[in-house]
Amino acid sequence: MDMTGTFLTIIGTSYLNVIQIIVSAVLVVVILLQVRGSGFGELGTQSVSRTRRGVEKTLFQATIVLAIVFILVSMWSVRSS
Repeated sequence: MDMTGTFLTIIGTSYLNVIQIIVSAVLVVVILLQVRGSGFGELGTQSVSRTRRGVEKTLFQATIVLAIVFILVSMWSVRSS
């Protein structure tokens, strides 16, 4: 591999690492918001099956999407290194 190809690989890997850090930070925040939103009032009561609505549903879906993006970026990062 020539010098230009090596340099581009290093730059590409750096971008992937930055993207991975950003996605992981956002994922942690979204998960913490979900836990905080569940409230502590439900701890002593019997859990009843209920549907997610509004912000709770959006956070749930965002968690799934961010987890998938994180896994894909991680796999891409390993493959490019």
